[in-house]
Amino acid sequence: MPALSPTWTDERIALLRQHFEAGLSCREIAADIGVSRNAVIGKLSRLNLTRGRTSDERKLQDRSFAPARAPKAVPRLQYQMLATIYGEAEPPVILEAIDEANRCSLMELGENRCRWPISTPGADDFCFCGNASPDGQPYCAGHSRLAYRPNSRARLMRG
Repeated sequence: MPALSPTWTDERIALLRQHFEAGLSCREIAADIGVSRNAVIGKLSRLNLTRGRTSDERKLQDRSFAPARAPKAVPRLQYQMLATIYGEAEPPVILEAIDEANRCSLMELGENRCRWPISTPGADDFCFCGNASPDGQPYCAGHSRLAYRPNSRARLMRG
C-alpha cells in the first residue's frame, strides 16, 4: 500500500501564508494550492491567521454594541390594550347546552342532522349528536362552536 502524502507540506503552508498576506480569498487560495476551501479555512484557523479584528476585539465590540433587549410583554396586557383600541371583535357568544335527546346511529343519520360523534367508535354506546344542523352544515350550533374556534389573535385582527 503506497504511503499517503500529507495535505499540508511545508511548501503548501508557505504558499498559504503568502496568498493570505496578499489578501486572496479562501476559495482562490484553495484553487491555487489544490485543496478544498474548508481545508484552507481549517489550516488558517490552526495557524491563528485571521483577517481584521482579533477574537478578543470582536468579543468586546459585540458586547458593547449589542442592542438592549426589550422586556417581554405580558400577553394578557397586550390583549387588553388591543381590546381597548379596537373594541371587542365579536359580541359574546351565549353558551347554551347541547340537547342530548336527538342522539342517533349511523343508519339514522340524515342530511340535516349533526354528525358530531359521541363516545368511541366501536363502543356499545357510540352514536352521533343528531340535533338539527343549519344550512347543510355538518354540526349543530353547539358543536360548531367546539369544532370551529377561530384563533383569538385572528378575531382581534378582524375587528
